[in-house]
Amino acid sequence: TGSIPGSGRSPGEGNAPKQGEGQVWERPSVIHCAHLSIPLQVGPVSLLAIGILTVHCMVILLNCAHHLSQRLQKTFVNYGEAMMYSLQTCPNAWLRTHSVWGRYTVSFLLIITQLGFCSVYFMFMADSLQQMVEEAHVTSKTCEPRKILVLTPNVDIRFYMLTILPFLILLVFIQNLRVLSIFSTLANITTLGSMALIFQYIMQIPDPRNLPLMASWKTFLLFFGTAIFTFEGVGMVLPLKNQMKHPQQFSFVLYLGMSLVIVLYICLGTLGYMKFGSNTQASITLNLPNCWLYQSVKLMYSIGIFFTYALQFHVPAEIIIPIIISQVSESWALFADLSVRTALVCLTCVSAILIPRLDLVISLVGSVSSSALALIIPPFLELITFYPEDMNCITIVKDIMISILGLLGCVFGTYQALYELTQPINHSVANSTGVYA
Repeated sequence: TGSIPGSGRSPGEGNAPKQGEGQVWERPSVIHCAHLSIPLQVGPVSLLAIGILTVHCMVILLNCAHHLSQRLQKTFVNYGEAMMYSLQTCPNAWLRTHSVWGRYTVSFLLIITQLGFCSVYFMFMADSLQQMVEEAHVTSKTCEPRKILVLTPNVDIRFYMLTILPFLILLVFIQNLRVLSIFSTLANITTLGSMALIFQYIMQIPDPRNLPLMASWKTFLLFFGTAIFTFEGVGMVLPLKNQMKHPQQFSFVLYLGMSLVIVLYICLGTLGYMKFGSNTQASITLNLPNCWLYQSVKLMYSIGIFFTYALQFHVPAEIIIPIIISQVSESWALFADLSVRTALVCLTCVSAILIPRLDLVISLVGSVSSSALALIIPPFLELITFYPEDMNCITIVKDIMISILGLLGCVFGTYQALYELTQPINHSVANSTGVYA
């Protein structure tokens, strides 16, 4: 899973500043390496708990899909198919009649989530590009900590988004997953290099005793959405397992990969907040010193996110494009394919332009769709899949509690994120890359 380094909320501040197939741990998780700015006491514990719950729900999905594939004599079922086939055999007649809507719901949520990731990528790349360009004339060789100094950006952030747009349109025209895997490797290399330099800098921690240990419940709601956003990769678990040469080893790969991701996020979020306090930006790269070394970090991370955009885009494209192509003649198939890809990229760009608040969009996407895919649906799927086979009462209670937790986080997290989006932007804490000098 991957995410923007530094995505999150400041601990005590209400307004202070998460692929293609087989890319479950690849979202440079800016998104695909998420840094969470979180209170020192509650944040790490909550992040660990959410990470464990997310992995557990991934395992639930794997078990349900395996059980259904054996029952139906199929070699592979995806997330949407697992939901549909499970509803077809559940005791409730109404659910059996409307089982196809289970697949539609999962597909819709996957589209919303993945396009949400892509919109966040737009914001991150534009933020980083704006900061690098507008500070190029004052970039130095000495890496001194940034001092707060409100600056007026020379060019609106939306201009940088529009500048990136045509390059991303050309990138998503690449449909071959083998070619995209090369980009995935490049993204991983640039991400690892930049992450090493970020850790090297944030390890120089000032006195953290004045930092708050807990934040308000409103801040926690935004944190919940951000945390779910960073870990959400459940939609790619089944495709990844299906592509492995030895699928029976997938559980080990899942536990190992997600354990490393959880540890990485907790360390990055905690150390980042201890380093920058309430000045932590929506992406920690925006807090780095204005010197050539750390400008290169932003560049490397932006390159990684640029390449990863095509991987995240692949999922909604594979759901939407076949439906469109089936409605046109074969001679128009290629034109329809490229047109839909262009329209979807433009849609993510427009979304980023309309809501240029990186931290709040991350929380909103996490609360609305990622929480449903990661926490609400898998336990429900386990209930309807195994209930006819005498499920253990403890398992039933556990699944109900996880689904209720996910539902509460979805409702209240969405409300809080939308509320924050309606408030006037406080430029002292907004995502603007011109805030620091």
